[in-house]
Amino acid sequence: MENFTIYNPSKVIFGENSLAQISNEAKKLGKKILLVYGQSSIKKTGLYDRIIHSLEDFDIVEYSGIKPNPVIDDVNKAADIARQNQVEMIIAVGGGSVIDSAKLISVAQHFEGDAWAIMKHEFQPTIATPIIAVLTLAATGTEMNPFAVVQNPQTQEKIGWGSPLTYPKVSILDPNLTTTVPVDYTAFGLADMVAHVLEAYFGDGDSPLSDSFAFSIIKEIIQIGDELLENPEDYQLRARAMYAGTMALNGLLTQGKKGGDWGVHAIGHTLSMLYDTPHGATLTIAYPAWMKFHSEKLEHRIEKLGKGVFGVEDKQTTIHLFEEFFTQIGCPINLEEIGLNQENKSEIVELLNKNHASGVFHSLDENAREYIVNLMFLKA
Repeated sequence: MENFTIYNPSKVIFGENSLAQISNEAKKLGKKILLVYGQSSIKKTGLYDRIIHSLEDFDIVEYSGIKPNPVIDDVNKAADIARQNQVEMIIAVGGGSVIDSAKLISVAQHFEGDAWAIMKHEFQPTIATPIIAVLTLAATGTEMNPFAVVQNPQTQEKIGWGSPLTYPKVSILDPNLTTTVPVDYTAFGLADMVAHVLEAYFGDGDSPLSDSFAFSIIKEIIQIGDELLENPEDYQLRARAMYAGTMALNGLLTQGKKGGDWGVHAIGHTLSMLYDTPHGATLTIAYPAWMKFHSEKLEHRIEKLGKGVFGVEDKQTTIHLFEEFFTQIGCPINLEEIGLNQENKSEIVELLNKNHASGVFHSLDENAREYIVNLMFLKA
């Protein structure tokens, strides 16, 4: 078991009507707010009006239109607004794409250059504007971690970045705010949670308690999956999903390990970059293929995973049961299900190679990437 330090300064306010606390939390940070959100959903649901009413005593400027696969252009434009208005806090209302963008905006506000330089570690920020996150989609765990994923269409890269500066100061998690999320994106969110758990589980190191936490979170997601999709307005089911998503990526599962692997996310990001595929859908396609490719090298880990989650010890059965769950909740498990065919293979492999898609601990070379792409075309 590795030495570790636990550090997570995000204050999480969880539960029904927790949005009522946004004004009191904002008062602790200042008067000038940059409100960041997506395209139109928070206005359709009435959430925008509720937030504006709660913050009527503050000076607010806005940036809207953050895309589901967020782009660096929006970060740069929003950072300009934040800089010009000398905002004292950023309130991010949305899912992972909005909150991830806010994290980068929070440091880019204090940097005159292109924010992509921060993502590429060419500039090391030393200051960040505090963030209040209002979560509307349970999926990424971004509400309780310092990481952000943003893509750059010009360089054809979708990458992650993080800093101790970019933990949200406060995250407001009211499960009621997720009840209007469409069924397909609810399913993609559940898949994203499972993938985060697996990235930690397949990291390097032996930490049995962290593994037990991992198994419990996956079992919780599987237990509620079908019922949640059939009853998307059920508060208790939404609450369980939201809690699972937060715990899947707040550092809990890598304690005692050297870290997570993240090779599957590197593959998934390539699919999102090329085809604007929803993030969760890319992961349900990539993960079974990745496990099949590594089934000999990681045989013991896959068998332990199967026993801990499904009560089986056979590696092939374990992989199949994950495919079965992803299919059951309406997620794709091969590239044909998102409209791709063998003609797309070369461009996928080419971009994977260009971006050196690989894991931290389980490396992928060009042959491995091509092999995994071939597996992603196979039907279960």
